[in-house]
Amino acid sequence: MTTGRFARISSVGSALPQRVVPNAYFESIVETSDQWIVERTGIRERRFAGPGESTASLSAAAGEEALRRAGVAPQSVDLLIVCTCTPERIIPSTAAFVQTRLGLTCPAFDLNAACAGWVYGLSVADAQIRAGAADRVLVIGAEVLSRVLDMTDRTTCVLFGDGAGASLLEPGEEPGVIASMLALDGTAAELLTQPAGGTGEPVTEAALKARRNFLRMSDGQAVFKMAVTAMASACTEVLEKAGRSAEDLKLVIGHQANARILTALGKRLGLDREKVLIDIEKVGNTSAASIPIALDGAWRRGLLEPGDLVLTAAFGAGMAWGSSLIRWTASPPDAVTVLAARGERSAGA
Repeated sequence: MTTGRFARISSVGSALPQRVVPNAYFESIVETSDQWIVERTGIRERRFAGPGESTASLSAAAGEEALRRAGVAPQSVDLLIVCTCTPERIIPSTAAFVQTRLGLTCPAFDLNAACAGWVYGLSVADAQIRAGAADRVLVIGAEVLSRVLDMTDRTTCVLFGDGAGASLLEPGEEPGVIASMLALDGTAAELLTQPAGGTGEPVTEAALKARRNFLRMSDGQAVFKMAVTAMASACTEVLEKAGRSAEDLKLVIGHQANARILTALGKRLGLDREKVLIDIEKVGNTSAASIPIALDGAWRRGLLEPGDLVLTAAFGAGMAWGSSLIRWTASPPDAVTVLAARGERSAGA
């Protein structure tokens, strides 16, 4: 429905932990190899949080970067949404700690849709701005999955990494967030879960002994197939809702779970390979942080210009999924930022 008031992304930011963990790290603790991991996932390394780094600290660093780039005072933000399934604490929300670190004064809350969290958060922010309930909404996807990984389980421990990505949304004269869809199939919730640690199964000595306080994936192949099918269907639905086609897109940025999933998604949509961004090689699967981290990287590398159409899609535990079609509206990065993102130096630097 056209309301005359729309939401757009005005700025982005991201933050990664200092510690780099190459595939070789896992060769000494589980039966795997660098070749096996690269061939099946596309991941070569990831970042793990170290002392003093947490979901809140990474969120704040990414959020601060997004606010700085937009030239926006923290006190002018009307709403903060922290999308995460690895919160700082069970109580209170991670958003409470991030609000304090950033110097915000607005309402704030956590949103848990696992790997689909940022897409869910973007949709909520879009609705708030369209309704006139907020003018500036900061949406952050952040995870420290390394602290819930079972390092004896090779089906999960090699896949995930830590990080945060932030997006600042503001009103625009035309839609920046053009169309979205969200979905969830709770009948498949047991496929990917952290069994113990909540009220359904508190952490006990028996639970710890059975390692049920760590992330578990019971059927990786089923998750793979559902991810490809669900994200492709979501993308098609959003394009149809917006009256657009895949040919109109500059980039598809899917949840960075697995390079093969992203390649299969591109084939389902009939897209050339260069239109599907694969940004998993050096960060791994960062769950709710993966799309905003990839967006920030694409922007800093000069891959996105104002007016470009970007289609995002995510799929994760729950099983939750969703997609959003975005008209890119963030200002172009300066030359120094682009060169730094490419690992180059400007003249005289």
